[in-house]
Amino acid sequence: MSKIIITGAIKGAYKIVERAEKSLKDCLKKHGPDQKLELPNTGYFLPVIYSMTGMKVEKLSDAEKVMEEVKKLLPPVPSKKVWLPYLGWGLDAGIATLWAEEIIEAIKYIDGPNPVDGIWLGAADDVILRERGIEFVDGTAPGFAACVGACKDNKTAVKIARELQEKSIYVFMSASTDGKSMAEQLAEEGIELGWDTRLIPFGKDVTSTVHAAGFSARVALSFGGVQGGEYRKMLYYNKDRVFAFVLALGKVDDEKYANAAGAINFGFPTIANTDIPEVLPRGVCTYEHVVSNISDEEIVAKAIEVRGLKITIDKVDVPVAFGAAFEGERVRKENMYVEFGGNRSEAVEFLHMADASEVEDGKVEVFGPEIDDVKEGSAIPLGIEAIVTGRKMQSDFEPVMERQIHYFANYASGIFHMGQRDIIWMRFSKDAVKNGFKIKHLGIALHAKMHTDFGNIMDKIQIKIYTNLEDVAELKKRAKEAFRARDERLGALTDESVDTYYSCTLCQSFAPNHVCAVSPERPGLCGAYNWLDCKAAYEINPTGPNQPIKKGETLDEKLGVWKGVNDFVYKSSNQTLESFSAYSMMENPMTSCGCFEVIVTILPSTSGIMAVNREHVLETPCGMKFSTVAGMVGGGIQTPGFIGISKFFIASKKFISADGGLKRLVWMPKELKEEIRDHLEERAEEMGIPGFIDKIATDEDAQTEEQVLEWIQKVKHPVLEMEPMM
Repeated sequence: MSKIIITGAIKGAYKIVERAEKSLKDCLKKHGPDQKLELPNTGYFLPVIYSMTGMKVEKLSDAEKVMEEVKKLLPPVPSKKVWLPYLGWGLDAGIATLWAEEIIEAIKYIDGPNPVDGIWLGAADDVILRERGIEFVDGTAPGFAACVGACKDNKTAVKIARELQEKSIYVFMSASTDGKSMAEQLAEEGIELGWDTRLIPFGKDVTSTVHAAGFSARVALSFGGVQGGEYRKMLYYNKDRVFAFVLALGKVDDEKYANAAGAINFGFPTIANTDIPEVLPRGVCTYEHVVSNISDEEIVAKAIEVRGLKITIDKVDVPVAFGAAFEGERVRKENMYVEFGGNRSEAVEFLHMADASEVEDGKVEVFGPEIDDVKEGSAIPLGIEAIVTGRKMQSDFEPVMERQIHYFANYASGIFHMGQRDIIWMRFSKDAVKNGFKIKHLGIALHAKMHTDFGNIMDKIQIKIYTNLEDVAELKKRAKEAFRARDERLGALTDESVDTYYSCTLCQSFAPNHVCAVSPERPGLCGAYNWLDCKAAYEINPTGPNQPIKKGETLDEKLGVWKGVNDFVYKSSNQTLESFSAYSMMENPMTSCGCFEVIVTILPSTSGIMAVNREHVLETPCGMKFSTVAGMVGGGIQTPGFIGISKFFIASKKFISADGGLKRLVWMPKELKEEIRDHLEERAEEMGIPGFIDKIATDEDAQTEEQVLEWIQKVKHPVLEMEPMM
């Protein structure tokens, strides 16, 4: 590492540590040593500190102990005469910087300035981490760029942000240059910021840069089975599995050098657009550590090269930016040019098979008014008909392919799409229309993406788009008949009716020992993949993460144990799991990666269970928040009494059927109960326990296990008549 960089990093570390000492001293004087200290709604304390040391910072007195360790890490500032051809001192200074910054940022939540203010989002909580985790594991988000500082002008900031978005890379923004931040530059240009668009403004203070490292550390803790204090394992995990890099934008001062040194510890290189000293030999990072003087036009491409990222970009012939990062954009009413569906017009989308002779590949037609014929602010009907054919295409795949319309339409910047089937809502923004986006471009985008993603099963794709009421009504009539037939077919699928399940090992990029075994009645725990999705995915990519699993001999019908599944899981989990039960949470339960929508855990005194969704941030009757319980379940480990599942699996006939099933459920957050109420009521009717759903306590009825016990006794919950689970 260059002597200049080492010297700058060490000087910067001293400055940040001095800030942390003063901030902590002032906070202690004001609030005392027992004052709670945390980043809100996280189960990993201060994650960089915890992941590297195992120290649980829960109050100010804990932070004092950390600061003692920080001082031990601080090396002396090299004299001008000393030549240091090694990284050691600089890396130590970088770690000291990150630990001190975490303390500074956590104290802000007590004494201010509030990290969540205006465009600034502060630290990501564990709800965000798990929501976004699936995008990192399935490849839709190949990595993240930590953008530190600001660009030379707003136009350049927009260019860099859009280029990263088009490559589906998350953009974490922090710090400033000459009083201006990249996030502020984007906001001034009307660019939508937030997790939905993958443009994340952590904070304007340089110390908020630590939240990028904190996000990475929690990925290792949540998905990688890394335990607190396993610092080498955590750092190697990030180097090998979390593909991130730093873009140093504008002048690099000592504090930014210190943060760059901290990032290098994680294997994250720094690429700068200014002329700073370089560190080119390989060592901690995969390739170069610091590369400088890269033009704004080339900086993104250079960063991807240095980090070793493999990026695949779909070239879609539409006049707006196109990529998965634009999926979360919203088109608000004041920015809308035209809308379809919602509660203002008829709208439907329908994908179906046809004979090859009836499909003209690449043909896109619009029947009815085009965008040029529509007045600004109008609401018009919309019908999208995708007609497909292919030698490997099956009728079972129609709903799977049809759902992709939602994603692909949203990939176009300035286009908003919600819903599916005949309940959809779409808007075009004024900017998209101004840039030349027409209704026909929807069809062009759908054709291109379906060929790219599903070319293995679809040989020809034709798109018809209808924008007059008569045609849309006729398409809707045909579509609803097909929807009804599909639902009947899906309803008849049971675990017993098939001889093949499917694996899902997408999450092994983060959780190496975890395997999902997806059956017709047990979807993937992330909620994103059901049995048909996996079946279609296997046809699309026969060597991919969704592989067929022959059930083989039934070893235990009640628990849901099959020899073929056990053999597959043992091999695919790196020989760490010998068996798991599909229908029990008490005996060899299925493992979890960390992407689960819901955690189910036992409440022993009630003989029942509770279910908590990741959106619920309060403490639960088991005495822990979702994020804390998640640390006991994720990472591919088996923890009897705890399972991670998808929301709608709760209403499945197979939901912990070996342990008593739905009748064991005694508590869940109200928001989760209302979200799946219809499914729960239908299942309760099948079980002959009408009215059961209202006997399940919510957070409005009980907050502790003792209160849950009182509640179930008061309402005469059926669990009282069941045998204890333990």
